[in-house]
Amino acid sequence: MKWVSALSRQTDIDRAVQEVTATAIRQLGNDHADLTVLFVSPQFSEFYDKIHELVSRYFMPGLFFGCSGGGIIGNGEEAEQQAALSITCAKLPNVKIQPIQFDTNDLPDQDTSPAVWRKWLKVDVEDKPHFVFLADPFSFRGEEFLAGVDFAYPGSKKIGGLASGAQAQGGNALYLGDKIYRSGLVGVALSGDIEVDTIVAQGCRPIGEPMQITQCERTLLKELAGKPPLQVIQKLHETLSDADKNLIQTSLFLGIEMDAMKDNPQQGDFLIRNLMGADRESGALTIGAILRNGQLVQFHLRDKKMSAEDLNVMLTRYRKQGNAENAKGALLFSCLGRGKYLYGKANHDTDMFRDKLGEIPLGGFFCNGEIGPVGRTTFLHGYTSSFGIFRPATPRPPKE
Repeated sequence: MKWVSALSRQTDIDRAVQEVTATAIRQLGNDHADLTVLFVSPQFSEFYDKIHELVSRYFMPGLFFGCSGGGIIGNGEEAEQQAALSITCAKLPNVKIQPIQFDTNDLPDQDTSPAVWRKWLKVDVEDKPHFVFLADPFSFRGEEFLAGVDFAYPGSKKIGGLASGAQAQGGNALYLGDKIYRSGLVGVALSGDIEVDTIVAQGCRPIGEPMQITQCERTLLKELAGKPPLQVIQKLHETLSDADKNLIQTSLFLGIEMDAMKDNPQQGDFLIRNLMGADRESGALTIGAILRNGQLVQFHLRDKKMSAEDLNVMLTRYRKQGNAENAKGALLFSCLGRGKYLYGKANHDTDMFRDKLGEIPLGGFFCNGEIGPVGRTTFLHGYTSSFGIFRPATPRPPKE
């Protein structure tokens, strides 16, 4: 298995394609790949329909897959608010690569069996596939789709992002093979000699202690440990530093534990969701997620410092697991609200990825929503960096 990644900031589309394909050929050692993942900025929107033809003129991409993005990541670098194009290419021996394309407005029924979802997706569960999904934000029923795929393929990893750069439906581009789509979803299922590790950095730090939901109704949080949530927040406010007291006014979120089997949930084990509203009379909160009684939750804060700390924690934890030594390539799906907008400088997340894990070829883009797991469930996130890290399922012994 071999991965390479290239980025061009050329403002001429043909020169940009020539630059990234020449780099890929040089790094791969040949002029063809099994999989090519491309991301292209909206500065090239008038050429979206020509991208596949241009790439194929200089390079044999194998399965061609990708989308438009408001910011582009390639060669471990982030290019924001400028013309940019990246390709991340892979030679994948003994890996089955299966294309997926759907209009997700017509999903199987949520109450149907896993077999119906598998038949709809046309991917065998026996292959033990992992998925990368790219979707149009204006026509993607994200939570329903991801819940169905989790139901049908519980042991599979799912990562990806929502295309960006356009302000209305039809303005984004999704690529699969030699076709371009303006709505719905494209994806690849990868099976065989490949594993996908995921890192989902939601950019938040927990405050206070985890508490159990004692009364709720769908998205309405009525009681935490027998007390109204607003009362809990008021007590929590008294314990915070001055800086956190300021943040709690604008950057307070609720983390929901997603793996009830964990006795001691850590940072990253909570799904971060927005506080959508409050009822001053009852002290209840409306949360951007369906809740259930008995769930463990914890309040979280977010700012650029906490976002950096969270990514550091998640990457360090992954490095200690030891899998990074066998990693061959990676894709990063990062929120448009991160990058220079959040940190005030470029390459924050990609530089930290390199510092922690080494020179793993890294491509990706800045998304309108990021796909990645928390616990054993896959979600559509915001303000998140979701990494998919690819390695052989059967690591090769070191050469003597």
